[in-house]
Amino acid sequence: MKIILASQSPRRIALLEAFNLQFEAEPSTSEEVYDETDDPKCVVMSLAFEKGYEIAQKHPEDIVLSFDTVVYSDKILGKPKDEEDALEMLKALNGKTHQVFTGLSIIKLNENIKITDVSETCVTFVQTDEATLKRYVDTGEPLDKAGAYGIQGSGAVLVDRIDGDYYTVMGLPLSKLNDYLNQLFNIQML
Repeated sequence: MKIILASQSPRRIALLEAFNLQFEAEPSTSEEVYDETDDPKCVVMSLAFEKGYEIAQKHPEDIVLSFDTVVYSDKILGKPKDEEDALEMLKALNGKTHQVFTGLSIIKLNENIKITDVSETCVTFVQTDEATLKRYVDTGEPLDKAGAYGIQGSGAVLVDRIDGDYYTVMGLPLSKLNDYLNQLFNIQML
């Protein structure tokens, strides 16, 4: 029995590598289809499950972990289409509090285990000028991140405070994952 991470996210891979887990990464090709007005909790749980189920069908005897993250501020903010879209997202978040939702799915098909859950964290941005936001966009960092920022990178300077799990904002709620792996498979991350 192997653990498979249904993702190619460098952040998720690096986070898991820091723990006592042997795993392989196999990215899903599942399309992320949703409407920005959908319930963000339902969206991330559904997308996480779809990604994991695709990989689990190829590896029914293995444990498949999958995740999806969105930023929510009056509507779902996924990954920006381009630099202009990233700047608009950052301007919408500037000086305000928003929510980050990360869906978690754990699937082991040969034992009919299909767990899906969600973790939520509130993030408050500092109030800053548009020139600062533009400089951040120019780094390229926001272009592959939900809500157009990475709390673990240069985007950290935009964050005033968080209320909740830091790792949910990074896209992998570690304590929740550890609890499930322990309960379901007696696997300890430490």
